[in-house]
Amino acid sequence: MRIALLLVSALALVAQPRALDIYWVDVEGGAATLIATPNGQSMLIDTGFPGSDDRDAKRIFTAAQSTGLKKIDILVTTHYHADHIGGLAALSKLIPIEKILDHGDSVEPGGAFDTYRTAAGSRREKVKAGDKILLRGLDITVVSAAGEVIDKPLAGTTANALCKDAQVKDTDKTENSQSVGFLLTYGKFKFLDVGDLTWDREMSLACPVNKIGEVTLFQATHHGFSNGQSGNPALINALRPQVVIVNNGARKGFSNGGYDTIAKIPAIEGIWQGHRSDANDAAHNTTEEMIANPESGAAD
Repeated sequence: MRIALLLVSALALVAQPRALDIYWVDVEGGAATLIATPNGQSMLIDTGFPGSDDRDAKRIFTAAQSTGLKKIDILVTTHYHADHIGGLAALSKLIPIEKILDHGDSVEPGGAFDTYRTAAGSRREKVKAGDKILLRGLDITVVSAAGEVIDKPLAGTTANALCKDAQVKDTDKTENSQSVGFLLTYGKFKFLDVGDLTWDREMSLACPVNKIGEVTLFQATHHGFSNGQSGNPALINALRPQVVIVNNGARKGFSNGGYDTIAKIPAIEGIWQGHRSDANDAAHNTTEEMIANPESGAAD
């Protein structure tokens, strides 16, 4: 099994004097995205599943080693579901993690959150929409956290014509809706990751004004718009990403029309998947050479 699903260099998309590297670590349908900056700093988003063999923590550690990292400067925890926080305790024993940013206490207390809180200890810091995440040479704005999104549009945004016929869904009250999301800017390169943010909060980012603007790279929400809980076209199409990364598993995420939503994005240039989706036929997966694990049934 591959350790790093995908490696995207901002240098390959936009000319820069040094590379910004982003690794999607294969936690088989969980979430773990590792960013290594040109200045030698690092930011990890989520830590994958728990497990008796510490599989996901070991894979993240191997990815960090491959890029020469000796520590994780910042861990961003999007929300407190097990596939996003389960590897924290084991990973903390493998590599130092200096600071952990999250949205505050869970709206689904107990269980996974209690384990996470113990593992995180005094390293936790709460962030809110509009805050900045400080890494040298990058501009990183928190665009969602604790059920709220940024109040004001970021520079260059305009009214969103896609809102006119946009489908409205009920307010989500799960941990997914609390996801910490951010926009990372490096020169002209823009990367948006909003965790498992739900349809209603995506609507708040999109309507009546697109608060994000257009991006270069988008990590598909909720592992590829799982079960229609996210993937609001009013936001997704307004973002106009050149490339979309789907951090899914063979049997997790990217079903119920997720591929069609991405394929309809105006001017989309590339769709990358972590795994071939067993829930979809070939016409609803990207091309095989753009799937890191094209074999069927690879996920646990």
